[in-house]
Amino acid sequence: MNTIAVIGSGTMGNGIAHTFAQFGYPVNLIDISKEALEKAISTIGKNLDRQVGKGTLTEAEKMATLSHISTFTDLQTGVAHADLVVEAATEQLELKLKIFKDLDAFAKPGAILASNTSSISITRIASVTGRGDKVIGMHFMNPVPVMKLVEVIRGYATSDETTENIMALSKKLAKVPVEVNDYPGFVANRILMPMINEAIYTLYENVAGVAEIDTVMKLGMAHPMGPLQLADFIGLDVCLAILRVLQEGFGHPKYAPCPLLVNMVAAGHKGIKSGAGFYNYANGVKEPVVAAKFL
Repeated sequence: MNTIAVIGSGTMGNGIAHTFAQFGYPVNLIDISKEALEKAISTIGKNLDRQVGKGTLTEAEKMATLSHISTFTDLQTGVAHADLVVEAATEQLELKLKIFKDLDAFAKPGAILASNTSSISITRIASVTGRGDKVIGMHFMNPVPVMKLVEVIRGYATSDETTENIMALSKKLAKVPVEVNDYPGFVANRILMPMINEAIYTLYENVAGVAEIDTVMKLGMAHPMGPLQLADFIGLDVCLAILRVLQEGFGHPKYAPCPLLVNMVAAGHKGIKSGAGFYNYANGVKEPVVAAKFL
């Protein structure tokens, strides 16, 4: 792999770009908004500064990493010479289908097209391209520069060669790739989201409050973060979207999102990114929302 193109400059996209660039890969970071790209580069710079502060990166390595990233607002130009394109756009099926249809037209014939989707079918995404054998899931975990896991998802038509290339590439990024098959939620979210949903139901049914639920899971199950805080970190809108993919994909009521989650997303309470979810994040302080708010 030589040039890497990353589509989407949000939390996941800038983290993916950061990681590839840190390991010496030229990265084309693509977004429709120039302002979003400027914000992404600023975020990457701050995250690199944090690494320098911890002594895991030198100032020279930080500058080299930033020098490897170019930004583009034009998709065709950004992907034209890429060997691998990693899509990290919003978790919406129709948007991803449009992007991959365009990628099939714009990317060179030998390029691998990967999606960072956390739940949407790779087989469905690949169906709008003429290169199903070169379409694969490359699901990084957040925060990308820190988390070791990459869920590598094989679509129905994904070739052994494509899978082997992405597994090997992930290891070059000092990640631990795990190969999984293409079913709703894959492994990570098929297990995680029902747990988060059950924690929300536990709050909704007034079994316990936010802090109490998270404390039980942290101290009793050795989780580094409680499920409600984790939901805020992921984004409540993202959790809702994944649960709906699971519900539709399996047709089982156990995946139905809790009504409280639906209402919170409708009200714009999406977790850290909106400033409020199961916790309030005003002025940089995390405070659990009182139980009465959820009744």
